[in-house]
Amino acid sequence: MANDSKTWRCGKYELSFDRPRIMGVLNVTPDSFSDGGEHFDPDAAIEYGLAMLDAGADIIDVGGESTRPGFTPVNPDEEARRVLPVVRALAKEGAIVSIDTRHVAVAKAAVRCGASIVNDVTGFTDPKMVEFVATSTCGVIVMHAGEVAAPTRTHATVQLDTSAAAFVAEKAREAAAEAAREAEKPARRRRGKLLGEPKTEAKLPGGVVQPSLPFGDPEPAPEPADEQKQEAPAAEEAAPVSEAAATPEPAPEPNDRLAAMMRRSARREEAYVPTSQLRRFTLPDSAPIMRRVMGFLSDQARTLIHAGVSRDRICIDPGPGFGKTANEDIVIQRETAKMASLGYPLMCAVSRKRFVGAVSGVTEAAARDAATFGVCLGAIQAGANIVRVHDVTGFAQFLNGYWAVAKPQPRRAFVAVGSNLGHRCDNIRAARDMIAEIPLTCVSNCSRIYESEPAYETRQDAFANAVIEIKTELAPLVLLDELMKIEAELGRDRSKKTKANGPRTIDLDLLWMDGETHGGKKLRLPHPLIGERDFVLVPLEDLMHDPARFFRYNGVEVKEPEERVGHIVGELGRM
Repeated sequence: MANDSKTWRCGKYELSFDRPRIMGVLNVTPDSFSDGGEHFDPDAAIEYGLAMLDAGADIIDVGGESTRPGFTPVNPDEEARRVLPVVRALAKEGAIVSIDTRHVAVAKAAVRCGASIVNDVTGFTDPKMVEFVATSTCGVIVMHAGEVAAPTRTHATVQLDTSAAAFVAEKAREAAAEAAREAEKPARRRRGKLLGEPKTEAKLPGGVVQPSLPFGDPEPAPEPADEQKQEAPAAEEAAPVSEAAATPEPAPEPNDRLAAMMRRSARREEAYVPTSQLRRFTLPDSAPIMRRVMGFLSDQARTLIHAGVSRDRICIDPGPGFGKTANEDIVIQRETAKMASLGYPLMCAVSRKRFVGAVSGVTEAAARDAATFGVCLGAIQAGANIVRVHDVTGFAQFLNGYWAVAKPQPRRAFVAVGSNLGHRCDNIRAARDMIAEIPLTCVSNCSRIYESEPAYETRQDAFANAVIEIKTELAPLVLLDELMKIEAELGRDRSKKTKANGPRTIDLDLLWMDGETHGGKKLRLPHPLIGERDFVLVPLEDLMHDPARFFRYNGVEVKEPEERVGHIVGELGRM
């Protein structure tokens, strides 16, 4: 189950984990494995991101490069062009935005546009990415991407010969082989390392050693055939001028280790390799797999901490599907509790992955949501804190139903109540009584009823205002829907023909809920206008000591009394 002692600082936001948090997947790409092209248009992507927030997403993860098996790498300029308008628009609506990228230039631009989290699929193995996040305040997600299988042992038939002649001959062959290897080495050396040897590690400021990517060696670029080499000059001469002047698309980088690893992963999944080995167990041994995964995650987290990233900004993700087989992914998911014991917030990012299809028998990726929910539930029970899903609406309903039954968890919240039509005080008391009837909710305290000047639309009658303190086990969006039902029942007209801040029989605003931060069109928590409303802050003084200080601590800008709107002019009595 979620561990309520963990928190995750992401820029100006701080996420608590008294309940699991939902991260919605927003792929601004034409080729993602399950929804490629659906949200490639920036306006469509923004609309979909806002819809996921209104459906229950706590975080929106925006990505501009598909990393499905066999993907084609995207250059940073194109990736930035795709994602930056979306990041900027969602952040403006108060959303916690995560940028899913492995390019430091894209991460920097996205954070400047309002992103609060950097989700690096290469696990911060790029020293430049480490240096960047160390100088910012954003949250970071360290993901493991790479093969976890132990090297396959080969067996050769050995013919033993104990004669002295055979011994001498063997030594001669070894000497000849060694001489041949020495002859192939480059003559020049640089800093004690042979030229042409791959770089295995890098130095960060402070002497921290940054390991290389855990993806194995990149695939070598294929050499053209001899016939193609001979025909190439003739083809170039025959090419028309117009074609020569055309600008070609940039080719994928030949040494892109992530792309090479995902191509190998795709081939492993598609190929059937016959074997004569008999196994006693259905899954491979978990110990070597978890040593690789947990070792990498721990090492990278320590690298970030040594570089200056505070521990409470780090989240870890075992990277299901990235270089791993279905069996290996199942092994890793079954060891969720071990990964949670590392003490960092833990992400479960299994949505629609191949292994989910393997265990459920569902071939089409977009049809794997029900199976995804089952895997996510197992991860939540074992300690996962964040669930990354494509179907936010379905999973939010699934989680709310499970959490209401399995995890009793009343939380404090404040609801502002106002009225300036009809019998104002009676309307407020009726709303209080109806709030007390909401499922899994009780009214624990009420302020006095105050009279205030009208705010925003000043040419209307004075308002009666109060604040109600409640305890609820409902999710914020579910509670908001219940409050809207009460408004409608008491005669509130929210149609487009009425003014947003005009006269109304009742007005219910969810101001704040313990442990909740939310953005979007439908609901913002904390309420973004608390700090400027005198008709809210004065009634709150009946319920808590120094509400201005309380909300400033929660990141809300609170204005001085003379700068506020809707000033209190009198008291109308008790609730």
